[in-house]
Amino acid sequence: MSNQSMREHFTQTLFALLSETFEQVQGIYLDRGTALFETLATISADEASRPVSASCANLAAQVNHVRFYLEVLSEYIQAHPVGKVDWQASWQVGAVSPAEWAALTARLRAEYERVVALLRGIESWEGEDEIGGALAIVVHTAYHLGEIRQALCVLRPQSGA
Repeated sequence: MSNQSMREHFTQTLFALLSETFEQVQGIYLDRGTALFETLATISADEASRPVSASCANLAAQVNHVRFYLEVLSEYIQAHPVGKVDWQASWQVGAVSPAEWAALTARLRAEYERVVALLRGIESWEGEDEIGGALAIVVHTAYHLGEIRQALCVLRPQSGA
């Protein structure tokens, strides 16, 4: 397989994984209707505001953390110095109103779209941090999607989320 073919295969797979993780299930690894934005569309501001337990963040904080991670990783992928990152600050989200919840999910979507555009603009995929950063976005987001879906099982015990 030529380098060009390998790059094309890698990027095709990467964008399918990103789409499944964030937008809509393609049948790669998630169940129908469980992609991140599909899941978030079912969550009310009240649900997003309630912590699952005394030691767990609420869903609004989970969403803010994923958005923040995308921001940091986009800088990393572009080989921009990120300095010391205050990860704890990304978790500092309390109760949200319906308007705040809508704005928070819209900011996540906008950041996701910005990152996808950045990744689509990479031609060679030979930069030191491009592949690792892109894969980290998929894996990290899938982890938090799982946490959000499990939290819904606690927040909505009758529905089974």
